[in-house]
Amino acid sequence: MQIGLPRESKDGERRVALVPDGVRALAASGHIVVVEAGAGVASGFTDDAYRAAGATIVDEGEAWASPLIVKVKEVQRGECVRLRVGTTIFGFAQLNRDPQLLAAVLEAGVRVIAYETVRDAEGRLPLLAPMSRIAGRLAPLAGARALQNDAGGNGTLVTGVDDVPAARVVVLGAGNVGGEAARIAARLGCDVQVFSRGEARLAHLSAAVAREGHAIRTSVLAEGGAFDDAVAAADLVIGAVLEPGTLSPKLVRRDVVRAMRPGSALVDVGIDQGGIADTSRMTSLSQPTYVAEGVVHYAVPNMPALVARTASLALANAVLPCVAKLATLGVAQALRSDPGLAAGVMVWDGEVVHAGLARDSGRPLAHRFPTNAWVAT
Repeated sequence: MQIGLPRESKDGERRVALVPDGVRALAASGHIVVVEAGAGVASGFTDDAYRAAGATIVDEGEAWASPLIVKVKEVQRGECVRLRVGTTIFGFAQLNRDPQLLAAVLEAGVRVIAYETVRDAEGRLPLLAPMSRIAGRLAPLAGARALQNDAGGNGTLVTGVDDVPAARVVVLGAGNVGGEAARIAARLGCDVQVFSRGEARLAHLSAAVAREGHAIRTSVLAEGGAFDDAVAAADLVIGAVLEPGTLSPKLVRRDVVRAMRPGSALVDVGIDQGGIADTSRMTSLSQPTYVAEGVVHYAVPNMPALVARTASLALANAVLPCVAKLATLGVAQALRSDPGLAAGVMVWDGEVVHAGLARDSGRPLAHRFPTNAWVAT
């Protein structure tokens, strides 16, 4: 099969979904890999490195002629003209929050398999997880920057100094993003409180942080009361709640944001799924922050692009086995053989086939789908 690797066009996106070693493995299996010139340069992978691995380097737009497109971020507005009927797009989809993009891919008649909803045999999210862990590790650092005066913050140093206490950090969620955010914030010396609906997950995280020689406080998430008070008193709030395949719950009301100290910060990592605060709206790497209700908001959807080489290597390692299966068996047969991979299918030939997307978009859920082994729920 011919596999296309286009250059990413989203603001600040520097990652690439396949690195030369992955291309070499695909080419050795007889597949044709077509790479748009410059696709990997920002991550440190030159066109010559892809050529040496067996890829064909093509001009802008030509990679989109392939039946299987492997990319990082969702299809951008300028890329919609490249879509061809029957093409499979394999990448982060983010269709739940963008009705216009959903309409465009449905009209184009393409098939979209979303990294963020592909599952492994244990029900985990193997393609999303490495990016979540990176974003989680970056979140306290982004928050530290947002708290600086020149970024609009109130000048709080997250580590504290001498007799001045470190920042109070509230993390919402204890999964891959929240867990890593809590670990990094604790290592920085912050006063960390983590809220989650999963008691077992909280206990596991608390024990893991303790083994590293630090401590955090954990609380079962129940909206209102103590939760609102903790958010209002925080110097930094990190939103790390993810419900795969559907929009994030709005956990932080506008009046609670308003009650935070002016110049505090909110880093909403899950903004790709709509974010966890009433005041959250998507920003970009070129303009990462804005102020709402006196609080500095950082809501960049592609934070791992800040560390593009590490992120590309981690993502490519996770993605390659799925790409090999799709290319070797053909898309439909690969989905029939792997229910976890089939769990990633959001759109198929002009119809919504994922229940979460149907619910969020108000569009009908179609069951015309090339696998009997799994139906999106």
